[in-house]
Amino acid sequence: MTSDTTFGARLAAAMRRHGPLCVGIDPHPELLQSWGLTDDVDGLEKFGELCVEAFVGRVALVKPQVAFFEAYGSGGVAVLERIIEVLREAGTLVVADAKRGDIGSTMNAYARAWLGAGSPLASDAVTVSPYLGFGSLNPVLELAERNHGGLFVLAATSNPEGAQVQRSVTADGRSVAQTMVDEAAARNAGAEVLGSVGVVVGATLADAPDLSGLHGPILMPGVGAQGGTADDVRRLAGDCLHAVVPNVSREVLRAGPSVAALQEAVSRSVDSFAFLQA
Repeated sequence: MTSDTTFGARLAAAMRRHGPLCVGIDPHPELLQSWGLTDDVDGLEKFGELCVEAFVGRVALVKPQVAFFEAYGSGGVAVLERIIEVLREAGTLVVADAKRGDIGSTMNAYARAWLGAGSPLASDAVTVSPYLGFGSLNPVLELAERNHGGLFVLAATSNPEGAQVQRSVTADGRSVAQTMVDEAAARNAGAEVLGSVGVVVGATLADAPDLSGLHGPILMPGVGAQGGTADDVRRLAGDCLHAVVPNVSREVLRAGPSVAALQEAVSRSVDSFAFLQA
């Protein structure tokens, strides 16, 4: 499924229609068990079906965590393919949380897998790691532009280990995280609504890079069960609140397996971030 509209424009429209929430699909074994499902491909597929039914047409963005599907081998990947296909065919935007990062032909293959027209894993956007140098992302940046896809670049993640790299200062005095934000901003120059190159900034951080020039979406994981709050989102985003997409996973998923309960949890989360569009 391809589009003639840029990912940034599609995301901005979805945020206006459904609110700014991104909901994760994270079928870790403990969650499968708590939903009364088996820890195998059959349980994984049922989990995915329930999530799709609960989320389709209700949120701006859905983010399957790829690793939880890969853990089940080819059967798990097949489940992921079906989830992506059903969501996108229904008009719900999908970001594959794959966090891919490599160089040259390998990065080009990752780009084709997640953003290539006709790929069974083709999504609206993909998360990528720039820590082999931002230039290593060129294959996915180029394919995203051609196919009107998007990407979210890891910039300032909430895990404590990330600071070792991301807060390091480069020769020009900027932090590595700020450099990644600025590089993403350069790719968004001239976008009419919202650029298609977003960044990931953890909602549990003490502070964030300067996001004022990004002109692209800001995916903020860590909200809810991980401790991030609406006040944290306000503090970190500053004047860029309109571009923030809070990512909530466990806070919603623990309401399952009831579809109605999942939908109620989504509605509560959407309401709690209504201020982002005020």
